[in-house]
Order: sequence, then C-alpha cells, then structure tokens
Amino acid sequence: MSVIPPYSFELFPPRTPAGWEKLPGLIKSLSTAKPEFFSVTYGAGGSDQEGTYDTLMKVVDECGIEAAPHLTCVGSSRAKIGELLDRYKSAGVRRIVALRGDLPATAQSNEAPGDFHYANELVEFIRERHGNHFQIEVAAYPETHPQANSVDTDFDAFVRKAQAGADSAITQYFFNADAYFDFAERCAKAGLKLPIIPGIMPITNHAQLTRFSAACGAEIPRWIRLRLELLKDDKDAIVDFGTDVIARLCENLIAGGAPGLHIYTLNQADPTLAILGRLRPA
Repeated sequence: MSVIPPYSFELFPPRTPAGWEKLPGLIKSLSTAKPEFFSVTYGAGGSDQEGTYDTLMKVVDECGIEAAPHLTCVGSSRAKIGELLDRYKSAGVRRIVALRGDLPATAQSNEAPGDFHYANELVEFIRERHGNHFQIEVAAYPETHPQANSVDTDFDAFVRKAQAGADSAITQYFFNADAYFDFAERCAKAGLKLPIIPGIMPITNHAQLTRFSAACGAEIPRWIRLRLELLKDDKDAIVDFGTDVIARLCENLIAGGAPGLHIYTLNQADPTLAILGRLRPA
C-alpha cells in the first residue's frame, strides 16, 4: 500500500448549543489521527465569522493542531477582511482558506456582493496586507463549478486564483478519481505548480449526500446512487458501504500521486477515522 500523504479535516461552527457541547470531544477524537491542520468554515453568506473564530480557538485549545479559517468574498468589505486578518494573525494563525463563497439566492451574476467579487481579489488583498505570513488555500472544482459559464471559464478563474498568490488548492469533493487527475493534468499543462489537494466526502446519509451534491455540482455515479437507494434507511449498511467506496477512492488518489487529502468531516469523527483506518496497513 502507498504511504498516506498529509491529510487535513474540515469542521463547521456548530449551529446548536448541543453541537458546541460536543465540539471539544469531536476535536479530541479527530486529533488522534494527527491531521496536518483543521479548516473551519464561514457562516452562510459570510454571516457567522464569530463562530468560525470560536471554533478555530477550540481546536487550538483542545489539541494544539494548526487551524485555518475560511474567509469569503460575499458581503465582505476591505475593512472587515483587514480586521479579521489582523485578528487571526494576532491569534497565531498561519493558514487561510480564501473563497468567493456561496452567492445569495438573489444574486444576478457570479460576482459576490461586497468589495471583493472573486476569490483572486481576496487572495491579492491578503498578499498585499500580510505578504507571505499566511499560507493561502483556494478552492478547485475538478467537475466544474455549478455556476460556471463553461469548463474553460471556470478553469481560467482557477488560474487567476493561483497566479494571485495561492499556495495550494483544495478541491470540491468528487467520486470519480479520473476527474481529479484530469484537472491536475490541466493545471500542470498550464504551468501551475501549486499542490491540488483532493476534497473527500464521507458517505453517511443518502438524502444529505444527494442534497449537497446537487448544490455543489458533484456527480454521484449511477452505481453509487442505485446502491444507496437499495440500502434505503439502513444507516449502518450505508456507512459500511460508504467507507468502502471512499477508502477505495482515496487509495486510487494516493496511488496516482495526490499530494494530500482534505476530509469534509461534517462534524462527525467516526466516518473519517474509519476511512483513515482502511488506508493504514494492518
């Protein structure tokens, strides 16, 4: 078996008091796998950066592992982003995930409302303000962003983010390894040298996965959809099936030279740890 490359985990700020109570235990459980870092998402529409900060500090306090906050363009001003960057720098943060963010339903174009319309502008601003202090991660879409006008315009947008000063990219999740390898090959041919880290989504819930995938443009292969429909509401069977599918996907990515894995934990420890357990030699 190939050596497992560095991996990282994504958390989101809990939405309920019960979620906040469970957060320290969740972080401790995930930290036993020794990830390279945790990323922490932004609230929808840029609404909950305080939750991002609190979650990030929980990571630092509970396990001391590096944490990277998401910053988004939607609804942000240069002054607001500048303040957040200063706050994170003072807290010892050395890594930022810079995103355009999800557009509001009323958006008339692909431009985010606010001072920053696209992620490359946010990356440029971070570099202008703080030089190389932060390692900047950006998003990549091997299967093309669902709001892109075409495959080429979507790739051109990624190139602009990379050239603006991104250090590496984390992809949207996918279930077809060839989509990742094709995207990585396009990047290499375009002269881009930043690492492209595959985003990995555990399969634990049929309805949830279908909803997420429809929103983000991730294709669920027909054979996976049919198996999930067959398993219906058998949660244990779905988790076992999902672990097998995602572990094989990760094995293929690692064997093909993927430089890392970024797992969208959905604030659950067991599915992520089960996948990693399958990747480690017995």
